[in-house]
Amino acid sequence: QVQLVESGGGLVQAGGSLRLSCTASGSIISIKAMGWYRQTPGKQRELVATIISGGTTNYADSVKGRFTISRDNAKNTVYLQMNSLKPEDTAVYYCNADVTYWRGGTPTGPLNYGGQGTQVTVSS
Repeated sequence: QVQLVESGGGLVQAGGSLRLSCTASGSIISIKAMGWYRQTPGKQRELVATIISGGTTNYADSVKGRFTISRDNAKNTVYLQMNSLKPEDTAVYYCNADVTYWRGGTPTGPLNYGGQGTQVTVSS
């Protein structure tokens, strides 16, 4: 099985910064795409940023120029550096990954896995 664990959320004032991390563990062979999504109560989960194994990134318009996604393939970890935070960035942030892993000696996937989420609160 595969698990994704996020960390780095918290409370910060508007204009401040936070860095989120998400590490995948298990019998992982490879991870094609990793990404961050966020959700606030009553709203649909929205894409924040994605990065594929070759390094190509994609960002929501609302975070371009403020957030940076990166990954360490050796550590199966994706990061989200969030700068110039705004109150509207307040949400639960979830990481997501398309993972190929060993299952009973057989390569399986890629299958999509998600983390449990980490709360980010930006005060005005």
